Amino acid sequence: MEITLKGDKKIEDIPSLKTKALRINLNENIYGTFAEIGAGQETVRHFFRAGGASGTIAKAMSAYDKAFSDAVYGVEDDGRYVTEARLLKMLNHEIGLIEERITRDKHPNKMFFSFANTVTTIDFAKQFKGHGWVGIRYQVEPNQDYNEITLHLRFKETDARLQQETLGVLGTNLIYGAFYKYNEPKKLLRYLYDHLHKDQLEIDTINFSGPIFENVDNRLMSLQLVKNGMTDAVMFDPDGNNVLPARVLYKKNILALRGSYRPVTKVNMDMFHKSYDMFIKENKVDEANTKVIFEITLSNLRAEGEIDEQDFMDRAQLLCSLGQSVLISNFQEYYKLVEYFSQYTKNRMGLAMGVNNLVDVFDEKYYRHLSGGILEAFGKLFFKDLRVYLYPMLDENGVLMNSENLKVHPRMKELYKFFKYNGKVVDVTDYDPNILSVFSREVLKKIANNEEGWENMLPEGIAKLIKQKCLFSCESEETLNR
Repeated sequence: MEITLKGDKKIEDIPSLKTKALRINLNENIYGTFAEIGAGQETVRHFFRAGGASGTIAKAMSAYDKAFSDAVYGVEDDGRYVTEARLLKMLNHEIGLIEERITRDKHPNKMFFSFANTVTTIDFAKQFKGHGWVGIRYQVEPNQDYNEITLHLRFKETDARLQQETLGVLGTNLIYGAFYKYNEPKKLLRYLYDHLHKDQLEIDTINFSGPIFENVDNRLMSLQLVKNGMTDAVMFDPDGNNVLPARVLYKKNILALRGSYRPVTKVNMDMFHKSYDMFIKENKVDEANTKVIFEITLSNLRAEGEIDEQDFMDRAQLLCSLGQSVLISNFQEYYKLVEYFSQYTKNRMGLAMGVNNLVDVFDEKYYRHLSGGILEAFGKLFFKDLRVYLYPMLDENGVLMNSENLKVHPRMKELYKFFKYNGKVVDVTDYDPNILSVFSREVLKKIANNEEGWENMLPEGIAKLIKQKCLFSCESEETLNR
């Protein structure tokens, strides 16, 4: 019997990779295939080495040659191989073969699975560190429909061999978690990093589907990725689906709007429409190749130090209902957001913001951690011909504030003038003056205090949605419909 001493703290034991693989192998009912493309057969190697694999592994393959891979899985429309579409084709194909070749009447208790990945590791020039798609389709009951977990990763290591080993660890963690941790999806996410460090890889997209995950909201899973430090930002489309940021932003002109959107107001949407009209008229901006992103930084989702997940869902639902794509990030400073976009595009970028936000941008306290201080931050913020579209506001005295009369710290006046007179900050002049007094915090206060008139401060359909869904922790639907 293990000895325990007074004062001992309970710690969570992390099973070794061998233990994880062996537990899968020794279960006589778990049976499936491994198909790995682009980084060796690193995942299945752990299962072979653990022992007892003959009853678990139906087949392990690696269709490395592109021609052979196309012959097995078909040709992609875009001619690419490291894509989600390729991963799904691999999973479909391999599960189909198992169902075709292993009959249920002879193996009534078998729980089939197919693990697959399609990956590219770092190139010889070490310019592109590599990325990949990893997934598993599987059953936890013999006659149950299939469940699925798919994810996208980015390597951070600068050695191909280390990346291969990292991939093998991740794959083993995914398979083990899929079978033995599926009842706690949030914990399953954290377990993906067992025996790994966040400096080794980034997971920026994950999706769960199938009967055992029917109550899982993939937007919340996206939030967990950022919350756990697994990635800097995640994105989902107007339908609420998790999407790969690289796929959405690649070589696009980007107009970004940061806000709390609690809730989204007429001012937010007027700022969007008017700044967008200005942005698409800029030189080299093609409207067909332009993406608008509504960004919520993690600091805007905190309540008393913790992430308010329901509040996040409320904001996301409203933005999606307006047909917008949403980015959730951990970037407190604007320059970090611009740096993030710069990973995917060299095209034009714009930021739409209010006067109070721009004043904060010129506050030195946000850049004390940088060796170059505010000058370093501004070099990163404006180096790509970025332009700020400044939406006016009314101060406490009813005076209209814009780029001509906003007040920055005296030490920052000359720096501000430099960017202002070089066209980096431009005023949104075609605004709706009738809505300048609308603020999200006032709308929220009216809702909480059961006051009238808040509906007219919101875009069409938003008030109705808030009432129907009882969003933002309203006391009751009766309160909102009084």
